[in-house]
Amino acid sequence: MLRPANHKRKILHLRTISGLGGGPEKTLLASAQFLHDDFDVRLAYLRPAGDQQYNMPQRAEEAGATLIDIPESGPLDPRSLLKLYREIKAFGPDLLHPHDYKTNALSVVLGRLFGIPVVTTLHGFVTLGGRLDLYYRIDRWAIARMHHAIAVSGDLYEHLVELNVPDDKRTLIENGIDLELYQRKESPYAAKIRLGFDPDVPVIGAVGRLYPEKGFENLIKAVARIVASGQQCHLVIIGEGEHRAVLEQQVGEYQLDAHVTLVGHQDQDSLIAWYQAMDLFVLSSLREGLPNVLLEAMALQVPVVATSVGGVPALISDEADGLLVEPDSDEQLAGAIQRMLTDAPLRTRLAAGGHAVIEQRYCFRRRMERIVEVYDRILSQNSKAGTSR
Repeated sequence: MLRPANHKRKILHLRTISGLGGGPEKTLLASAQFLHDDFDVRLAYLRPAGDQQYNMPQRAEEAGATLIDIPESGPLDPRSLLKLYREIKAFGPDLLHPHDYKTNALSVVLGRLFGIPVVTTLHGFVTLGGRLDLYYRIDRWAIARMHHAIAVSGDLYEHLVELNVPDDKRTLIENGIDLELYQRKESPYAAKIRLGFDPDVPVIGAVGRLYPEKGFENLIKAVARIVASGQQCHLVIIGEGEHRAVLEQQVGEYQLDAHVTLVGHQDQDSLIAWYQAMDLFVLSSLREGLPNVLLEAMALQVPVVATSVGGVPALISDEADGLLVEPDSDEQLAGAIQRMLTDAPLRTRLAAGGHAVIEQRYCFRRRMERIVEVYDRILSQNSKAGTSR
């Protein structure tokens, strides 16, 4: 069907989450805002029915994004496919863009039914085991049938190479940060006073879903080592998730109630305020792609210690932009954190280096321009294929 010259091309993003989601939600909401002049963008979210933490409708409304909310009674709820079918029929998207194992498979099926091209983004991996092993097999099947796959980090791009995805069907487009939004406006000293902390006690910050793969148990162990050495510090972990009770119990067992605070989920504005109170940001993850939280901390000139996982080593040059440690080692974490806390010139130098990296390589605007280039190419190819039939 011919469309008018001024027609806004329609993109439907699809994603499955539980609770508050993670970094991809920030990217999807920001993408909808960035693309609204040239594209009609909608977000379809599949989530467990009755999920009390799920807040995407509010977040989408605040961001000015159109959300299709799909509650499910279970992981294989057939009504999900039916509702997506009806939404696609009514919306008439030009392209489907899924973001996880389940929506990859659903999009391949629905794309075939409607003759719509499918582009996926790989954001990262979670811990393997149980049902997730099946999801990986399904994902490999789906990716092989995509029109294109985007990886947000080098290790994920190599995963596409290992899956034999052709060169012209895979692209590395790393995550990006809106530097107009993530600007430091106050010193850690002032931010700590405003949040009710002792401004003379160093604040170590961490942000992420409270899940095992984030390595927060190792981080708490590292802080226990530091406190035992006599070094003053206070750890704040920002986020929510199913592992909260485990972490709370661990804090109690190590008698760290006066040194560790589980802050809970924070909206974007509040999170930026918390970053500014941090003397140091720590990424303790066991698995990652290219974590948005690390980009955010570096953009706000917070020096970082991070585990050398996923796309992190491509982002951080050890001793130049931050300190890297091996994953799953509370001893190495403790050593790097303590070194940072006792060396103010090192913190200043690494904070400046990290901020420069974000400015030079991780601009959100440029990231979205590259996404649009992929859309343009796929839609052009699909249009020519349709014309030739």
